[in-house]
Amino acid sequence: MEKLTISINMEKEFEWDKWRLEIPFINFPRNWEIKIIPPFSGAVIRFIVKRKDSTVSNTISVYLDCYDVLGCYNKPYWEIYPYDNDVFRCDMNDVETLIKAIKHALK
Repeated sequence: MEKLTISINMEKEFEWDKWRLEIPFINFPRNWEIKIIPPFSGAVIRFIVKRKDSTVSNTISVYLDCYDVLGCYNKPYWEIYPYDNDVFRCDMNDVETLIKAIKHALK
């Protein structure tokens, strides 16, 4: 029962119902594999991307931060890592830029 209470509190604190409606759909390229992972460290969503023809070590981490818990963007944003030995951030609704940045990072 304690885990259920924690989950309910997390749902309220991170407004999961609100974000469920506001997070845009993402049309991923067919040659990518997406692994959904738990949203640790303050992210609302986390996933890992790799090309189907690549090794597991060639992966890109993506998360959605809606509250500037992990960075300083002043509005909901996606962050990918690694990206040219750094990170890349873009607005939550700028899915086209997100996809382009992931493609770049996977090369």
